[in-house]
Amino acid sequence: MEKILSLLLSLILSAGLTSAKIDPQELVAKGKVETALSAMTLEEKVGQFFWVRSPGYDLPQWTERLQPAGYILFGSDFAGKSWEQVTGEISGCQEAAKIPLFIAVDEEGGTVVRVSSNPALWAAPFDSPQNIYRGGGLEAIRRDTEEKARLLLSLGINVNLAPVCDVSTDPWDFIYARSMGVPAEETAQVVAEMVRVMEAQGLSGSLKHFPGYGNNVDTHTGISYDERPYEQFLREDFLPFQAAIAAGAPSVMVSHNIVACMDPERPASLSPRVHQVLREELGFTGVITTDDLIMGAIKEYTGGQSPAVAALLAGNDLLTSSDWENDYNAVLSAVQDGTVPVERVEESVRRVLEWKARKGLL
Repeated sequence: MEKILSLLLSLILSAGLTSAKIDPQELVAKGKVETALSAMTLEEKVGQFFWVRSPGYDLPQWTERLQPAGYILFGSDFAGKSWEQVTGEISGCQEAAKIPLFIAVDEEGGTVVRVSSNPALWAAPFDSPQNIYRGGGLEAIRRDTEEKARLLLSLGINVNLAPVCDVSTDPWDFIYARSMGVPAEETAQVVAEMVRVMEAQGLSGSLKHFPGYGNNVDTHTGISYDERPYEQFLREDFLPFQAAIAAGAPSVMVSHNIVACMDPERPASLSPRVHQVLREELGFTGVITTDDLIMGAIKEYTGGQSPAVAALLAGNDLLTSSDWENDYNAVLSAVQDGTVPVERVEESVRRVLEWKARKGLL
């Protein structure tokens, strides 16, 4: 307790004695973060880089051994299960975690419904936000977002990998069905409202897929090249991300598209320049995460080698991985041999823990 009080005092002093607005709750949260960080082993710090696809079995044992930041659950993790089974499995994972886990899903609605596809958990799959907005405007979006939040939180899920901030008005685009299907300014209004409702309900989100998918092809199956000019991103694609960040979004997911106007050599998820744009030009200070590192675009780009170290050095704070034991070992080795400085590790782990503290998980 004495150490915590001392740390809080130093934080107050560093904030400036003349500051008239010091949030005591924020200082307590920062104290919890620093206390947790100082007690972690290197292996545990590396574990906090990853939210990973559930292996589908022995989750408490996996959790106890590698102590990840969290799990991402897919449709197969809910299929045929009752509410009691799902909540029991999630509770078992949390009990095995030294630091409480993020439990995340993609529950966008429409073509991406991991939870509501199970009729034992929800009466019918959620409709796409595009259809809901077209039929009932912002009020319908608010109700839909509230319903999703209540369902997910009741199961022990604390992160929805949504909203989709990509701008598309062409039905032939790969991302169209998952987008709002309206121009950038209107998309910005809708996704910002979704973030405000999620935050008010206590459910975290992750904006996707920065810097904007546009008319690119599916990166699940191979490399996608985006040749659009930077001015188009400023005029269109960045607007929904900026609005949703201003509304309080704690996380942004970066795509695997190679965006020529920012970095013609690397997928966005592995590009320091793309992360610099997000941090410096859009002013985002929260957690940056990759899309799944096992997707076809990354496997093709890396020739099958683990991209985890490159993703970390690019500026990501959380790595989404379906091959997470190999990716974990690659990052741990890189930290141990000095390829990745310990300071870089702690920078990202601190952001992850701050997010958890704000959500009451610490």
